[in-house]
Amino acid sequence: MGSKLEDYVNLRGVLKYIEERRHEDGGYCFVSLLNETNINDTYYAVKIYDLLGMEVSEKEKTIRFLHKSLKPQQAAVAICMAVEGLAILGAKDLAKEGLSLVFKKYKPLEGEFAIGLGGSEEFGTATPLEATYWVLRAFKAVDYRLSSEEKERIKNFVENFRKENAYGVNQATTTMTYQAIFALNSLGYGVPKTKHFHRCEVYGGFTEVPYSLPPYLEPTFYALRALKLLGEKPRYVKGHIQFIRTLQNSNGGFRRSLEMGISNFQNTYRALRALDDILSF
Repeated sequence: MGSKLEDYVNLRGVLKYIEERRHEDGGYCFVSLLNETNINDTYYAVKIYDLLGMEVSEKEKTIRFLHKSLKPQQAAVAICMAVEGLAILGAKDLAKEGLSLVFKKYKPLEGEFAIGLGGSEEFGTATPLEATYWVLRAFKAVDYRLSSEEKERIKNFVENFRKENAYGVNQATTTMTYQAIFALNSLGYGVPKTKHFHRCEVYGGFTEVPYSLPPYLEPTFYALRALKLLGEKPRYVKGHIQFIRTLQNSNGGFRRSLEMGISNFQNTYRALRALDDILSF
């Protein structure tokens, strides 16, 4: 395997956990006994293999699965995940086909930023910034260039959520602040300096809002991605490594909090990616 992550977590356990949840159609489902393969789990399986520099087993089947999943009734976020997944698997032409579906739901020049936002990637309802973040990831994956007017419209939409030097709906959150600065950065705009992430840093993880507890995996993942983008370093590297290591369950996957929780693919990818980020600071 040869990944530096091997020294910190049980990577064999991770791979066994993912592989056991691959189904005949090339898709993945984190509840191993269910045959309800879906875009979200399949996307994160692809991302995990990509992060580890490994090939997806029976890759052609997974390409077919993601391509077949590109349907108008899917939420914008799911379509974007399928597009990015296809691009990672080397099927860029098929990924580009998916952009026509993105444009049916995401029309910045008409002031429509993800029609029928649908299910969220996170808990509860999807935030307005979330779709923009995923759309821009999909564009980046297939090297799609936006016009300067589209960029300007998207930037103005993102700036609607600014709360001083961070972003959120009612208050600034780690997730939305990262999604906003990722969006601005990928559009080629300057990213505001922010102390938000340091205010959310505890000894072992990050929180969603400043000066709160407990830390969770998703704000930890977003905060570390953001600090990397901003060229800054976390204060408590050892604490964060320990926090992430503690989240690995006996089945090889990762949960989101220290107290409890079941493994899923999303948390497993985030744990590995966050650890990879920490080790590169």
